[in-house]
Amino acid sequence: MAKQKQPLVKNIYTADPSAHVFEGKIYIYPSHDLQHECEDNDNGDQYNMEDYHILCMDNVDSECVDCGEVLHMDEVPWVSKQMWAPDAAYKNGKYYLFFPARDKEGIFRIGVAVSDKPAGKFISEKNYIEGSFSIDPAVLVDDDNEAYIYFGGLWGGQLEKWKTGVFDENATEPDPDENAVGPRVARLRDDMLGFAEDVKEIVILDENGEPLKAGDEDRRYFEGPWMHKYQGKYYFSYSTGTTHKIVYAVGDDPMGPFQYKGVILEPVLGWTTHHSIVQVGEKWYLFYHDCELSGGVNSMRCVKYCELQYNEDGTIQTIKP
Repeated sequence: MAKQKQPLVKNIYTADPSAHVFEGKIYIYPSHDLQHECEDNDNGDQYNMEDYHILCMDNVDSECVDCGEVLHMDEVPWVSKQMWAPDAAYKNGKYYLFFPARDKEGIFRIGVAVSDKPAGKFISEKNYIEGSFSIDPAVLVDDDNEAYIYFGGLWGGQLEKWKTGVFDENATEPDPDENAVGPRVARLRDDMLGFAEDVKEIVILDENGEPLKAGDEDRRYFEGPWMHKYQGKYYFSYSTGTTHKIVYAVGDDPMGPFQYKGVILEPVLGWTTHHSIVQVGEKWYLFYHDCELSGGVNSMRCVKYCELQYNEDGTIQTIKP
């Protein structure tokens, strides 16, 4: 049976859990870490994943089941390697799996695969989403049925190389006193297979309404976006990367801007941290990962969960892993 802050499955290494309630059950869409020899580097070469498995729980206290492989890179014509953190969404009576991977030129793009069932199998579109780039897609289907996709990651995720809107292999992060690179958002078409409009950069503001600076590594965006709604507000949460925290910002519009509010999850064991937030019944839960199962190997992670608590003013209580 599942226990809070304990690995949900031990038969495979899993990371980057995107959790949803579909058809009355909890479905978790993680990336699948493989065991292989590779030196860690800032480009993320050690995260050399090839496929996706889906995890399922009847409820938060039940056993977590590995539903098996639902998509492999060999089934996606445009992919060369590194199928990283995915997300899933439900619309039009179908389930959509959004995933990043490197194309044949080594540039990260975002693809989409479709299924009639939340546990797959998923059939990929032949090409990546036109205009997509970088990593870590997260999708919100809003109350009005409009869908938005959030994405972007620095360093290995290549986000800083798209500052001009065109891929520049030699582009670097802004100077510390310049505005931070923001995550990206696009409204999805009604068929969920492409962008309905141009990609926009999200602005995250400090307490004075000024954009966060690139040197503000405790608060600025690095990777791993997630969007959820609570009491009518949009909660945009993400990883700070170099300072290994999950933090959040709040706004009134799904495309931002968002004002920074605080820390959700303090650093876990391992370099990366990546999460999702989902309501199950009357309670809210944080799904996340760490490297406990592998004894601290950065590229061999395990998915966990714990309850998330809000204060009366809508702020989130910080969790110690």
